[in-house]
Amino acid sequence: MLLSELCALAGLTCTGGDAEIASIEYDSRKVTEGSLFCCIVGQLTDGHKYAAQAAEKGAVALLAERPLEIALPQIVTDNTRKAMALLAAAFYHYPHYEMTMLGVTGTNGKTTTTYMLKSIAEHAGKKVGLIGTIRNMIGERSLNTERTTPESVDLFRILREMADEHVDIVIMEVSSHALEQHRVHGILFDAAAFTNLTQDHLDYHKTFDNYLNAKKILFRNTKQAVINMDDPHAAAIAEDLDIPVLTFGIRDRADINATDIDITAGGVVFDLHTPQGGCRMQLPIPGLFSVFNAMGTVGLALCAGIGLNTIKEGLEGMMTVSGRLEPVKIGRPVPFSVFVDYAHTPDALENVLNTIRDFAKARVITVFGCGGNRDRAKRPIMGEVAGRFSEFAVVTSDNPRNEKPMDIIDAVEEGVKRSGTPYTVIENRKDAITYALSIAEKDDIVLVAGKGHENYQEINGVKYHFDDREIVEDLLKERF
Repeated sequence: MLLSELCALAGLTCTGGDAEIASIEYDSRKVTEGSLFCCIVGQLTDGHKYAAQAAEKGAVALLAERPLEIALPQIVTDNTRKAMALLAAAFYHYPHYEMTMLGVTGTNGKTTTTYMLKSIAEHAGKKVGLIGTIRNMIGERSLNTERTTPESVDLFRILREMADEHVDIVIMEVSSHALEQHRVHGILFDAAAFTNLTQDHLDYHKTFDNYLNAKKILFRNTKQAVINMDDPHAAAIAEDLDIPVLTFGIRDRADINATDIDITAGGVVFDLHTPQGGCRMQLPIPGLFSVFNAMGTVGLALCAGIGLNTIKEGLEGMMTVSGRLEPVKIGRPVPFSVFVDYAHTPDALENVLNTIRDFAKARVITVFGCGGNRDRAKRPIMGEVAGRFSEFAVVTSDNPRNEKPMDIIDAVEEGVKRSGTPYTVIENRKDAITYALSIAEKDDIVLVAGKGHENYQEINGVKYHFDDREIVEDLLKERF
């Protein structure tokens, strides 16, 4: 596509001539002959520094926030991230218009909600595209993923692939980072759901208000909103919206609500009430948070025109979600239970531990840590939560990234001490899991929290293979 055509579609102006654009790139290492190179100002580096390198590698045009002394056609704009999204949408011929677009945002519950919705849509006979934390999928085919919501260029490329493969419904986790960084700029969602909002990502957003305002961006760019009215921030999310809003919660004032809730180790059963009627619902994932995830999912499914009977079949027919209160079994009896969960915020950890306590017959032993180069304020809070809701805690390393593991652990330990619960510190994560399993007795429950579906541990910028579930399985097989 000619640069001039691309700019006309995106509403941008180019100076310095025209060029045939073969690709759009924001990483100079991926530039090839015919690329439009986008100079993105990131947290760690400034893409303008790599414009000359991109030109040497074959870039034929530049997107920048200031004129550059490089003899190439240039699009100069005040926000290259927004402009990059507009250009990518045009370059890939607006694939989002060809499919139903459903978004999910919130601190916790995004992944489970999207997998619930995927099961429902597939029971309705729809081909589903999934974009999220665990993986991106087209039907049953998995694609690699590096972040919850891809950069705009990658996102529109994936959406084009989905549209070309006749996907009917795209279900997408939309992170606060993605909204703040305009990765979904230009997309008008058919419906979007708000799950909840608790402390997280303040290393990036700095204040909770900034975090909330980032989430609100999604609801200014959707046709219908589905909002958890039991969350204290629901009113702020819904404020000034001039679109239809479908609410959910366990209170009578919500459009979708649940009553007669029965939580067991094997799942949860409840009466679901919706504007289309009600039914008794049985889910394979235990916990009150599963009820809330289900209600938000039901709201999105109703917005997508799916009937209640199909919704019930889809929810009840789904499997557990990888790393979300996932039981680890080895095919033979083990006297205690082990669960792996992604919980890495105070609220998520409290929710999963509360759920476990509802069916625990003996002690709850929690193995957990906190990630490096992330919100430091939540570390002692996580420690106190683990202590309050466990009989014993094992504080260990998570993804320390570029921090010293013991510096992170020291901050977590402050909170555990406040709880008064017995605990130990074992920096090596495998050793920590090994110890927790070694002290587990009949009917105890061991929770290994923080990493869930992740199959790596990031230390000093390097990702090493590490899968909590694999470690637990191997240790249990050695012992039993």
